[in-house]
Amino acid sequence: MSWERARSLAAGRGGVWSLLVVRGGQTLFEERQGCGPDDLFYSFSVTKPFTALAVHLLAHRGQLDLDAPLADHWPGYARHGKGAITPRQVLSHSAGVPLSSRWLAVDMVALRSWRWSVWLAAHARPRTPPGAVFEYHVLSFGVILGEVVRRVDGRMIDRFLADEFFTPLGLEHCHLALPKGLEDRAVKLRPANRDDKLTTDGLNHHRQRRAVSPASSLQATARDLADFYGVLLRDGRTPAGQVIPAEVIAAARRRASPDLPRFGTGFQLGGMGSRAHPDSFGHNGSDVCAVWADPSRDLVIVYCSDWFHPGEASWLHVGLVMDAVLEAVDAGPAAGPAVD
Repeated sequence: MSWERARSLAAGRGGVWSLLVVRGGQTLFEERQGCGPDDLFYSFSVTKPFTALAVHLLAHRGQLDLDAPLADHWPGYARHGKGAITPRQVLSHSAGVPLSSRWLAVDMVALRSWRWSVWLAAHARPRTPPGAVFEYHVLSFGVILGEVVRRVDGRMIDRFLADEFFTPLGLEHCHLALPKGLEDRAVKLRPANRDDKLTTDGLNHHRQRRAVSPASSLQATARDLADFYGVLLRDGRTPAGQVIPAEVIAAARRRASPDLPRFGTGFQLGGMGSRAHPDSFGHNGSDVCAVWADPSRDLVIVYCSDWFHPGEASWLHVGLVMDAVLEAVDAGPAAGPAVD
């Protein structure tokens, strides 16, 4: 099989990138540019399935009812007519509160203080009735669900993910917020425009990288992301035993509604590009990072970069990379090049 097209596409944007393809636990292809194996990529919305799995885990344990009001656990959230909103509606981006404030930039800066983010979420006014309209909850998804996890379980969401997923699975390079001392390993985002202050002074700022955003702040290596999805393909089992109940993974993959074929209650569904199998699940992260698992091929694809320029061209680029990978995988059994 030829991997040249996948390599060429990944390298085409220049800068820093890592492309990793694993099938059946074995590396088919691994190549990176401008980074080492332990460097941490800002994964953006690749974070969302991790938080969703935490919520589904609490539901599996009987600590949370996905169809009961959030306000049962967070009374202050009922302000401004939000008393009927449920965790399932947030998981499916249909809660009617895609933003906590009026501007995404304000939501982003507020993440530097969890208390501020929670206050904004509690005082948000719904745009639409709960359950009525799909509208992607960019950052509010994480703040709402992260605070529910804290109120139900007692642990902050970053500690919950570390205790329940990262540590048991040996994912030592997964962090919901960048720990102090690891700044040199954090891949800085590269904006398309040098005057893009959102990136240069915002997302790359050390306070933003250290902020807990359960919808967007996971910083991880490509290998740890691949290892996590490899466990998901094994229904949560590892050689040491069951870490994530299979029912939890299945619940997060379940389609949110017949009208939303591309969204489960935690994962995006169907992959990216034209060659993806409809059973694929994962998440795109602002076209900077994308992770997909394909059960039909027993395959995990991780593509991370430093290129932050959300838009149709970037989305198409990631889809082309995914298509090139699947074309190489489907062409035959030969392995692609790997890096140490």
